Amino acid sequence: MIRIVKTEFYKLKRYHILWAGVALMLLSVLLTLFTSMANDGSVWDFAYLTEQVIKNNMSMIFPMCISLIAGYMISREQTDDTLKNILTVPISFKQLLTGKLIVCGVLSIVLGLICSLFTIIAEMVVGFPGFQIALALKATLQITAVSFFLYLAVLPIIIITCRKAGSFLVGVIIAFVYGYGGMFAAGNMTLANLYPITASLGMIGYRSYDTAVNWNIVTCICSLTVVVVISAVLVICMKETEQKQAKKKSKKTAPKKGW
Repeated sequence: MIRIVKTEFYKLKRYHILWAGVALMLLSVLLTLFTSMANDGSVWDFAYLTEQVIKNNMSMIFPMCISLIAGYMISREQTDDTLKNILTVPISFKQLLTGKLIVCGVLSIVLGLICSLFTIIAEMVVGFPGFQIALALKATLQITAVSFFLYLAVLPIIIITCRKAGSFLVGVIIAFVYGYGGMFAAGNMTLANLYPITASLGMIGYRSYDTAVNWNIVTCICSLTVVVVISAVLVICMKETEQKQAKKKSKKTAPKKGW
């Protein structure tokens, strides 16, 4: 498994779609800055900026982003017609898929760090009050952690839609709707603790200073654990891809007439 993961990291340099992930992290921060221009009575400071970036990541950007990258990485072996060559080595499709999912988990952390960097840069440019090194470190930890938890939340969608080349785009749409549903789940704390997308916010104590926000960390952990278990079962129960070799039909030669 270690060799599979190492090989997948080597392959990352040829995946230009990773730049799309970086662009989406930048879009999340720019979208947050755009909403700061609205005169809705909100008092913007660095802490509030961080909270809005996390909210936009959860509801609109990150589930779609990581599903796009993970689905592309998995289906690439089929579109490039390299899967049949890989499976000639004693490596099952389940092992290959597990290795790719581990790499995607690391990528979710890297994208979270990139988003944190863009958030700090945006703070330097705009100059919202309340910036402190301690708050910057806290923001980096929260944005990075919630990115990883959001990846865990969408794992079943990635696994289900990765079997056929091109079908991962359907998973991207489902992940977007799934993430946007977190906006509605957040209106009820019981549902917010159970819904995997919003449970990722509970794992980092999002807005826990607000008396109206009551996270049940045990419920949040159970919610994400159930998702991970479902993902593991999906991988285990997945049928191996059998490479069917096309049998060449022997052409029947017409008997010659005469002598």
